[in-house]
Amino acid sequence: MGKYGKWITGGLGWALFGPIGAILGFAIGSIFDSMETTKIYTGETSRNGFIVSLLVLVSAVMKADGKVLKSELEYVKSYFYTNFGPAAAREAILLLRDILKQAVPLRDVCLQIKENVDYHSRLQLLHFLFGIAQADGVVSSEELKVIIEIAGFLDISDADFSSIKAMFIPDTDKYFKILEVSPDATNEEIKKAYRQMAIKYHPDKVQHLGEDIRQAAEQKFKMVNEAYEKIKKERGFN
Repeated sequence: MGKYGKWITGGLGWALFGPIGAILGFAIGSIFDSMETTKIYTGETSRNGFIVSLLVLVSAVMKADGKVLKSELEYVKSYFYTNFGPAAAREAILLLRDILKQAVPLRDVCLQIKENVDYHSRLQLLHFLFGIAQADGVVSSEELKVIIEIAGFLDISDADFSSIKAMFIPDTDKYFKILEVSPDATNEEIKKAYRQMAIKYHPDKVQHLGEDIRQAAEQKFKMVNEAYEKIKKERGFN
């Protein structure tokens, strides 16, 4: 247990229980030996619970093609370093190595996350998963299949899924999909959609998870703004 710091051993809340708690108990050891791991605790989304949830889902995506490459672990470590800092990155990669040795009951894990993580934070989880899957330059069909499963279990709407997917996978209608509108939408419909998306994806929606995650959420927010600017320029309206 000594290899893990306070962000793993404290403040996990609901993530101490249920299938995620069982996975953590196996990975970390005696820290959870005296705890009841079938109980579900519903409360505010915690930063630590969010990060652990991300690691569990990342492990499922990484194993999607039947192999885990050293380069993939390096990508994840780099991703965590950028978004969460060096200390969290070191511990996250250690915990991820242990989680990768286990079979993850994906449906059960996702249902636990859905019960305990607010919708805006679930959207951010999905955004992280696409970002990590694309870290080697391409989102494989196997990775995409698992991410689609995760999105379904997390109760992410089709429109929101298509919007986030379009941020990472090129598409002829990419900018319209990001704004969740049809290419034949009117200018007024596009303006309305942009206002709604700007509220939905505003970084302040996940500020309760910590400043580092809020800053990472700004990438998604910038993509919404970029999509709107591209469409405005193409159509010539203000």
